Amino acid sequence: MRWWHRISLRARLMLIGVAGLAAGLAVGGVVMVYALALALQSTADNEARQSAEGVAAMVEAGRTPQPLPVIGDVRVQVVDDQHRVLAASIDADRLVAVLYPEEMQRARKGEKLFIPGDRLGIPGPVRVVAEPAGPNTVLVAKSMADLAQSVRLLRNILLLAFPVLLVALAAVAWRVIGLTLRPVEALRTGAEEITGGARPGQLPLPDSHDEIHRLAVTLNGMLDRLEAARARQRAFVADAAHELRSPLTNMRTQLEVAQRLGERTDWPAVADDLLLDTERLSRLVDDLLLLARADDAGTRALRTVPVELGELVMALAERYPSPPVTAAVPEASLWITGEPEALARVIANLVDNAVRHTRTTVRVEVSADGPYHLVTVTDDGPGIPHADRQRVFDRFTRLDNARARDAGGAGLGLAIVRELVRRHGGTVRLADASPGPGLRAEVRLPAASVPDDAGVLVNRAG
Repeated sequence: MRWWHRISLRARLMLIGVAGLAAGLAVGGVVMVYALALALQSTADNEARQSAEGVAAMVEAGRTPQPLPVIGDVRVQVVDDQHRVLAASIDADRLVAVLYPEEMQRARKGEKLFIPGDRLGIPGPVRVVAEPAGPNTVLVAKSMADLAQSVRLLRNILLLAFPVLLVALAAVAWRVIGLTLRPVEALRTGAEEITGGARPGQLPLPDSHDEIHRLAVTLNGMLDRLEAARARQRAFVADAAHELRSPLTNMRTQLEVAQRLGERTDWPAVADDLLLDTERLSRLVDDLLLLARADDAGTRALRTVPVELGELVMALAERYPSPPVTAAVPEASLWITGEPEALARVIANLVDNAVRHTRTTVRVEVSADGPYHLVTVTDDGPGIPHADRQRVFDRFTRLDNARARDAGGAGLGLAIVRELVRRHGGTVRLADASPGPGLRAEVRLPAASVPDDAGVLVNRAG
């Protein structure tokens, strides 16, 4: 069956359709011929039976004319119980009965018999019907040659017409299937052109609003998403390369200057500068690795454990001096389920961002908010304009007043926060601090009910 997969879809559909038509026509032809044969035979039997009943009525009434009157192309004999011919129609034999004695017994029981036509000197098969008339029997023989000829004629016509009809239907099917598959070919050509870069990434939409049109719309949507993903990937790679190049360039410049100064180089100061650039480079690489792992694990389930938000926040707040960082948690336990390290990274990034821009204090609070638990990180810094509060969650995004790399990060902290919160089924948003100036980051995470005897894992190390 390898040849079947080598031919085109158009040819396969045509072959399947023509094969189905051929099978249907063949079955229909056989049924038609068989039905015609039965109908003609039934007509012949009725004609013979009517003739037999009419002659039997005359015999029983004592009127048996010579020759017997008949209607139609039949031959009639009246035979007694000694198998002698008493009367016959004009074309029938007056000496020998058309049926043999054993055949006569079967005919008198109501069986309709076929006998060879040469017994009567006529071509083709002959149908014989018997009708009792007292002690005698009326035999009516009707030639089936004309009826058989009609059946053969119909069969020959069908045998000649069916191939011609199949060829015509195959041509029509080939044309119709070609027109049906033309939008598919257009989609294939468009995909090939898009792959080769000959035109933008949109497939042509067929005029018909059928399955192929819906397929084209779906494929165009997929191409748009792929193009957007490629654009994000290119932008991510370009931004990552730019961010990595900056500390590497600083390190190289410092080493080249130190090499030219020779003995006049202040190596402790150079070492301190190189250490700062190395730490910055290490943080950037860690952030990029975290985002890459988050993207790769986006379709996988989280390895979650019960986490108590109050203890998690207090453990993280202990890392920062107080002031500026203060924490407020309720006495009641607020449980969620998630990855402790990821949740700690979310809060730590928000606190680091707030500490970097605050004037005096940073306040971290935990509270219940309906089916969610709320973590807020509030500072009294300059804040972020409303128009930029969504943009700052994009990767490598810095506002104009936060572009100094020595004071700020690489623009990945809030992007990491949004990705990790999304994976935990929560939301994050930025709002104005109240009261006073500043910014408040709000993280909502789905609340969880944890039994008292459950094994609880709280990440205090972050």
